[in-house]
Order: sequence, then C-alpha cells, then structure tokens
Amino acid sequence: MSNLLALHASLVDMSYRHEPYRAFVINDPKKRQIHKASVRDRIFHRALYRKLYPFFDRTFIADSFSCRIAKGTHRANNRFTRMAQEVSMNHRKTVWVLKCDVRKFFASIDQRTLLLILDRRIADWRIMWCIQQIIESFPSGVPGVGLPLGNLTSQILANVYMNELDQYVKHQLHIRHYVRYADDFVFLSRHRGYLESVLPLVHQFLFDQLKLTLHPQKIELRTMASGVDFLGWVQFSDHRVLRGSTKRRMMRRLGAEPEEGVVASYLGLLGHGNTFGLAEAVHNLAC
Repeated sequence: MSNLLALHASLVDMSYRHEPYRAFVINDPKKRQIHKASVRDRIFHRALYRKLYPFFDRTFIADSFSCRIAKGTHRANNRFTRMAQEVSMNHRKTVWVLKCDVRKFFASIDQRTLLLILDRRIADWRIMWCIQQIIESFPSGVPGVGLPLGNLTSQILANVYMNELDQYVKHQLHIRHYVRYADDFVFLSRHRGYLESVLPLVHQFLFDQLKLTLHPQKIELRTMASGVDFLGWVQFSDHRVLRGSTKRRMMRRLGAEPEEGVVASYLGLLGHGNTFGLAEAVHNLAC
C-alpha cells in the first residue's frame, strides 16, 4: 500500500519518472527483443490502459483485430474468409489479395507523430503528460523513435497509430474489403490492377503521415486460389491449412515434450482450420 500511495503522490505532483527497463530476447519463432518495466511502472501502465482502451476502442474500425476485446487472430481469419466469399460471389469470381507488412513496426513508430495524434483526441493535459512519460521512457537506438515490445500500453498506442491508416483506407480510398491485425493487413478485390494502384498510395501515406515503410520482401499480390499466408494460416477459396513452418515447429515440440496441456493447446488451434489429418497425427504422437 505504501508503494501505491507513493506512486499516486508522484503522479499528482508530476515528479513521476519511469524506471529503466530490463531487456531480454525471445524467439516466437523469430527473434524479438522484449523490454520489461518494473512492477511499479507496470501498475501505472495498467491503470492508464484501463482508461485509454474504452475511449479509443470505439474509434477503431470493425476490421481491426489486434489486441482488442472479442477480436484476435481467429476472428481476423474468419472475417478474411467471409470477405473472400463475398468478393468471389460465392466462388464464381477470381479474388486477388494484396498483403502488406510494415517493416520493423514497433521499432519505427515516431514518438512525436504519435503524441500529436493523441493530442488531437485527449483534452486533459495531465493524461497527455502521463502518456508522454511512458512513450519517452523507451531507450531505443534512435532518439524519439520506437515503442517497447512488453508494455501493455504499447498495444493500445500501436492501434491508435495504425488507426490513421485504417481511416485513410476506409474514408479516403473507400476500400471495403480490408482486414488489419497489428502491422499485417490485406486488401481484397476482383481486379488485380486496382490493387496495384492502391499499393503506392498506401506506401506514400505510411511514409508521409506515419514515417513507416512497407517491408519490400513481404508485399504479396496473389489469388486466393493460389493460397494466401495470413496470421499463421494459408487461406484458400474454400478452406485453410496451417502454415508449413508452424506445423513443423509444432511437430518438433510434440516430439520432444508431448505434455497433456501442450497437446490440448495444439488441438484447440487446429480446430480453427481444415486439419483433420494433422490432428490425427498429433493424437498419435500424444499416445
């Protein structure tokens, strides 16, 4: 209680200063650097998040699925499937999909731009001061750039940042068939040429307004019939299968430690796709 009271007092008199992070690396499966805040700061993050989330969530588009209540990767994939069916007129037309990924997303977020976006929405200067303490606490290699992977607040702030793209896509480009999860997003159309014309507009908006760039090796334009790799699954016109790398990683782990909880977790994942044969193989490994 004394620590909580001290934290409260430091916020009231604005003497609060964010403590240093503890950095470590994880592989999930690709290498990521996580920055863990102190317990004191994480309590502050949670309190701020509880105020920011309901305020901003109602401003987000329905087809943004990252770190939101009643959303997530499975619902994003289901929405993608329904959009593909709608665009294809129930599999009667070819569906083209433009898939994009922001290069080094969290490490590239411009802090000043983010604060300006927040300032347009938040009238209370004291809340802005609190947010600024967290945003500017991150010791990135480039001053004024980046949000830490590990902060709860980074999730809502990243969505606020990318909501600028969502609003541009919906209200200026007037694109209906668009799904975003964090920095991964897709556009669907029956016309390849239309998506080719959209790509430079999105690239320019990200660069000019958000100081972000698309990952050149992760831009794909292909038909649904050829398979679209999105959020861990390869989507086809009438079914989806688990990504090959995910399947190999799963089988390696089950071969090493087929624990009951791990098996149940993977079977739950496989229930979201067309994976009868793979689920049988998981059962066999567990026996």
